[in-house]
Amino acid sequence: MNVVILAAGMGKRMRSELPKVLHELAGKPMLGHVLDTCRSLSPGRIVVVYGHGGDQVPTALASSDIAWALQSPQLGTGHAVMQAAPHLDDSVPTLILYGDVPLTTPDTLRRLVTAAGPAQLGLLTVDLPDPTGYGRIVRGPSSAQHTQTPAQDLRGPILRIVEHKDADPATLRIAEVNTGIMVAPTAHLKRWLSKLSNSNAQQEYYLTDIVGMAVSEGIPVVGAQPAAVWETLGVNSKAQLAELERVHQRRVADTLLDAGVGLADPARIDVRGTLTAGRDCFIDVNCVFEGTVVLGDGVRIGANCVLHDARIDSHTDILPMCHIDQAQVGAGSRIGPFARLRPGTVLGEDNHVGNFVEMKNTKMAAHSKANHLAYVGDAVVGARVNIGAGTITCNYDGANKHQTIIEDDAFIGSDTQLVAPVTVGKGATLGAGTTLTRNAPPGELTISRAKQTSIAGWKRPVKIKTPSKD
Repeated sequence: MNVVILAAGMGKRMRSELPKVLHELAGKPMLGHVLDTCRSLSPGRIVVVYGHGGDQVPTALASSDIAWALQSPQLGTGHAVMQAAPHLDDSVPTLILYGDVPLTTPDTLRRLVTAAGPAQLGLLTVDLPDPTGYGRIVRGPSSAQHTQTPAQDLRGPILRIVEHKDADPATLRIAEVNTGIMVAPTAHLKRWLSKLSNSNAQQEYYLTDIVGMAVSEGIPVVGAQPAAVWETLGVNSKAQLAELERVHQRRVADTLLDAGVGLADPARIDVRGTLTAGRDCFIDVNCVFEGTVVLGDGVRIGANCVLHDARIDSHTDILPMCHIDQAQVGAGSRIGPFARLRPGTVLGEDNHVGNFVEMKNTKMAAHSKANHLAYVGDAVVGARVNIGAGTITCNYDGANKHQTIIEDDAFIGSDTQLVAPVTVGKGATLGAGTTLTRNAPPGELTISRAKQTSIAGWKRPVKIKTPSKD
């Protein structure tokens, strides 16, 4: 099929300079969600109609499988599809979607395409408890020809769409409304588009007018419905975007729960990408997962953690308030609380990285630990190394980064500065307070500290009292 995605709207109620379809839901532009759904259907052609914001939309979502069609000025939905028409293959149907309706599922769209087949006009409709403001779906009587079709078609063929302002009392009682999503035979669609008129109060070309044209030509108009109302909800304001964010996150949480992941509160997790979790994982409240995150079996994530493009191997505890960005943590490790692992950090098994420890571009072998108040950057740390509190690798000279190497079984005393490039040999010990500027030999104690002196008779300064102005 062809797919046309309408994404040209301004979104005045968003009160933003950013085009509406680029506002993010779960860390991805709304249009990105629609494109992902579209691609899952394996369409022959994808055409995105853009307008407001100029080239911001095609620049943000540039891809070789998308044809871009500019709508300027924006003169209605029918006019938008007209801009896409030259890109469409007449031999297959065209599915029309909206860039600000991000949560429609592939299953629902497949159901719509199947219901319409290659020669009918298909509309995605939905029954609303309060249809105020929506165009009502008016159907004819059902007949025997519908007995073998999906249940949603048993109510009879669609005859027309009546806008709320034009509806009589009987029509206003209809709960079934138009969502705007449709699929049409492409050759017919192009012909109908050429007949659209803008003789209306808004002087716009309405895509819904093609329903009447199809009926008048004897082309059946059929309907399909989504599994849930939220699949059809569009975004016109920040409030509506926030509502759909929670809908999406609850769906993700339910999927995790079904897979056996423990969640302290399904309403307090945010997945802005892909989260894959093994057996017996547990995630506490207010955790954010961005990009691609993989959790091994038995991993526990404490409250208020942020993980971005991270891999956490089995039976590791990530304690509260940790930030892990483009890093890997080996099995059986313990991280945090208040630890930060920055890009390029790869930890081996049974590592301990404690509170207020920051690591960047560091490789640490098994059974090593930096339990508190340390910065380890651009370093290679061996196995069974202890990094004491207050230790800093001085890796930046103001122009270039340099590497620190700490070999197996080294012991780094507290408040040590390792001025890179420097190597601490295997089994070496650095005394507390050492500033290391040359390599420390293996197996020896290296210490660098000023001689301790006590000054007899020294008096501590006292505060001078100033006379009162009174």
